[in-house]
Amino acid sequence: MNYGLKLKELRERLGLTFVEMGKIINVSDSLYSRYEKEKQTIPLKHLITVCNYFDVSLDYILGFNESKKYSSNNNLDMKKVSLRIKSFRKEINLTQLQIANFLHIDQPTWSIYESGKSLIGLPFLFMICKKYNISADYLLGKTDSPKYLK
Repeated sequence: MNYGLKLKELRERLGLTFVEMGKIINVSDSLYSRYEKEKQTIPLKHLITVCNYFDVSLDYILGFNESKKYSSNNNLDMKKVSLRIKSFRKEINLTQLQIANFLHIDQPTWSIYESGKSLIGLPFLFMICKKYNISADYLLGKTDSPKYLK
């Protein structure tokens, strides 16, 4: 996914250590280091906290564009997330089973994401955004514009 370099760049720009970053997202410094080096996938909730801390877009961190910031909402509303991913799935004319197969997950897992019982996993969000050129920030309800990326 290549988000690690962006995380490192932002951390170093402010002269922060792994210990300080770990405190920001409430994990150990060694775990944060593994996230930054992409030896372990950072959970989406932690990545959103990092984006909010540095006031940058998720699309920027994920390398989808160079817009560091949108006019956005920093709060994560699970109901809005579930409605957005469900309406997007319907917009591209896929069933829950078809999108689950694309993501190599089972349909009940996708159903849990659409119901708002669990936040979509970062790798799955990344795959959808990359394939369909849609903004991660939009799908997560952090911005209403842009919806699609150039």
